[in-house]
Amino acid sequence: MLSDTIAGWLVALGIGLLIGLERERRKLDPSFGAAGGVRTHAVVALSGALAMQFTGLLLVAIGAAFIGALVVVAYWRDRSPDTGVTSEVTLFTTYLLGAYATVQPALAAAIGVIVALTLVLREALHRFVSRTLTQREVLDLMLLAAAVLVILPLLPDRTIDAAGVVNLRKVGQLTVLMLGINALGHVALRALGPHRGLPVAGFFGGFISSVATIGAMGAKARAAPGLLDVAAAAALCSSVATGAQVVLVVSVANPSLVKGWLLPAALMAAIPAVAAWWLWRRSAAAQIGKDVEPKDSRALQPFHALGFSVTVTAMTVLAAWLALRFGDSGAQVGIGVGGFVDAHSATASAAVLAARGALSEAQALQAIFWALCANTLTKLVIAYAAAGNAYLQRLLWPHLAMLAAAALVLLV
Repeated sequence: MLSDTIAGWLVALGIGLLIGLERERRKLDPSFGAAGGVRTHAVVALSGALAMQFTGLLLVAIGAAFIGALVVVAYWRDRSPDTGVTSEVTLFTTYLLGAYATVQPALAAAIGVIVALTLVLREALHRFVSRTLTQREVLDLMLLAAAVLVILPLLPDRTIDAAGVVNLRKVGQLTVLMLGINALGHVALRALGPHRGLPVAGFFGGFISSVATIGAMGAKARAAPGLLDVAAAAALCSSVATGAQVVLVVSVANPSLVKGWLLPAALMAAIPAVAAWWLWRRSAAAQIGKDVEPKDSRALQPFHALGFSVTVTAMTVLAAWLALRFGDSGAQVGIGVGGFVDAHSATASAAVLAARGALSEAQALQAIFWALCANTLTKLVIAYAAAGNAYLQRLLWPHLAMLAAAALVLLV
């Protein structure tokens, strides 16, 4: 509704006021030194926007040098116990954002909000890094960042096999997705504690392997019968992840299938979510032990992620061979059978084959559904083997209900 020029000026002013407001409140602490408050940051942001109105970038560079000199002087004169450079760097960043707001108002506004939130959450971030994360977890997160920023861009974005189905970039994206979700679940468990962390761990564990998660929760329920309801809730949370996982995997492998599976996936996530919430509320009075997770566990599980990638690749090649040997029905059977082992891999295989044209979208959706049916059967068998009939009964009806709902939507 506004011209780009006016929008840029308004965004620049908003960024300066927002960041300056946080800096002004921080100055109330006598032990904290601050290079400017709300007025200084607003004027600095507007000066950056003003400098961009002149031809060329010489004035912008001069302004940046001037603000940089002020930052150095402010740091040199700072006599507060907190001698960090956050305030000085923030002032310089405000100038740059004010200038950039006249070019990309939306992106500058987003960056400005992120900077302000980072400043506001200072204590929480420091506490999280120094008290919650261990040294090995920090290393794991750094390795994850290296995988995303260094290794993944180097993988070729083309097929490398004769059948034209193995794309190393797609395999790498799926691997990184698994690593990231597993790391997030681990951190949530450490930050939230056992009572809340067990369902959270179950949810994120479902992205890696819902079958394994259900087995692990069953083992906890068998070891401590008082945890039966909360363990079953955590197991159902892993099946909530299954519905979300299908959407995530398909969106990477073949985005055109997302629309057709969105409603079935929503139902397959909502039904076990409601059942998990009911069980969790019922178990609220239970005493949860502290040993939710082995002390030697890691934020990253690279062997799980690599095993997932190898399984995806092998199943994709197998399904492609079945499609060539027996036609479309052979590929659907191969994907469905693969669901007994890993629903995630079967989903990715169906999506990749649909992207190649080896399966129609309707056939791919049917193959995904049959793979999930097979995987559900595996879950129920594992549940009974892990903790017996009581544990199985808590998982049986939600799983059957979610499959029935998804089948009804696909039929309609």
